[in-house]
Amino acid sequence: MRNREMKRMKEALCKLTHGQRKTLAAELAALEMRPVSTNIVESRITQVTACPHCAGERIVKNGNARGLQRYKCRACGKTFCALTGTPLAGLHMRGKWLGHAEALDAGLTLHEVADKLDIAVSTAFLWRHRFLQLPKDVKARKLVGIAEADETFFLRSNKGQRRGLNRAPRKRGGKANKRGVSDEQVPVLVARDRAGNTADFILEAVDKLHVWIALTPLLAKDSILCTDGSKALTAVAENIGVTHHPVNLSAGI
Repeated sequence: MRNREMKRMKEALCKLTHGQRKTLAAELAALEMRPVSTNIVESRITQVTACPHCAGERIVKNGNARGLQRYKCRACGKTFCALTGTPLAGLHMRGKWLGHAEALDAGLTLHEVADKLDIAVSTAFLWRHRFLQLPKDVKARKLVGIAEADETFFLRSNKGQRRGLNRAPRKRGGKANKRGVSDEQVPVLVARDRAGNTADFILEAVDKLHVWIALTPLLAKDSILCTDGSKALTAVAENIGVTHHPVNLSAGI
């Protein structure tokens, strides 16, 4: 761009309204972040060794599309990119994805996200649900060294299930009618080692069988498992044969 054209553009900026300047700033920020998000997406293809359509392994580069490298499978003849077969496939405005991820981490509402990124609320809603689909399969397959495990409980949600609801409707959040563990809560087992490898499992019940099914393939024989000393976790640690250290939380340890 020539200096003369750049000068005219600067003069035009002074005439923009507050809303127009905000929109322009969001678009410029997205342009700056587009190469970063593209590099992050492209790094995923190094983990893909087969065609997502037919699982064929004869893959060659086949041009570019929307800034991403495309690949072609010699077996089925179909093309794909790093996003094919992922929840992010088909989403536009890639330059705003990192901003959306930061908004998710900050716990912003849909309207706050839409206002910050200058996108529609419906787009913020779609992105949120697509982004939240990604971590479901991202969990450690093996824990090494010192590992910790504990159960946590989430209030069961029946959103969208108006028929056959065996309780009075409630707003988001709320409290269980019964104290302690009950059918109103969903048990989740979380395990993590000192290297940061983490895995979580939704359990049908907090008993030895279901905890054993979750932890057995996860813990190496030389692992050291730290728990709060619950009966289920203690029994599973003995059954697997790993060193177990119960932590006495009531004593402040």
